[in-house]
Amino acid sequence: MKIIITGATGMVGEGVLFECLENPKVNEVLIIGRRTYELSHSKLKELIVKDFSEIKKHSDLLEKYDGCFFCAGISSVGENEESFTRKTYDFVVPFAASLSEIKPEMTFIYVSGSGTDSSEKGKIMWARVKGRTENALMKLPFKGQYNFRPAVMTGSKGQKNIKFIFKILIPLLSPFFSAPTLKLSEVGKAMINAVLKGYSKQILEAKDIKELSK
Repeated sequence: MKIIITGATGMVGEGVLFECLENPKVNEVLIIGRRTYELSHSKLKELIVKDFSEIKKHSDLLEKYDGCFFCAGISSVGENEESFTRKTYDFVVPFAASLSEIKPEMTFIYVSGSGTDSSEKGKIMWARVKGRTENALMKLPFKGQYNFRPAVMTGSKGQKNIKFIFKILIPLLSPFFSAPTLKLSEVGKAMINAVLKGYSKQILEAKDIKELSK
């Protein structure tokens, strides 16, 4: 299969990228981003765009792909609801909508997070915005659309874009977390399997992601 990944310069996207490059079920990976990811690999291609709204200009290229793993995103720290909406909902949904027009047979996977609020009415701002984003994505005419809600994740060997807390503290504290701790390789495997065989739910919590990764 051929896979598109966004957010390869972040922790989740980089970990998913590593799995895709190692996985024999994937024969090509296209990174879409605003800056170059410094890695050379026979499976890897790159599309640099100034703005994600530009992707319709590249429809001839993008229609060749079977899945998109949207791992790009920002922290809500220091953001109000208006700015977080602009950088989350307004960033993800138009991109996905354009992709669904280019190739509706594609599977689109969005990484949101544990605690996302599907009702869009809760007290936690980021959870409302991500819930609104998930709900909009589920209405798009993709062959498959899944929203991954991982909780605690650990990185893969060789990752550059991983913070100290995830590299050192999380592995030590993971036995005390209620949700399963996921390796980013497991997240990547689950995404690949979602493209290959689908899943019974569109919203996958950590335990679902672990199950689908097997």
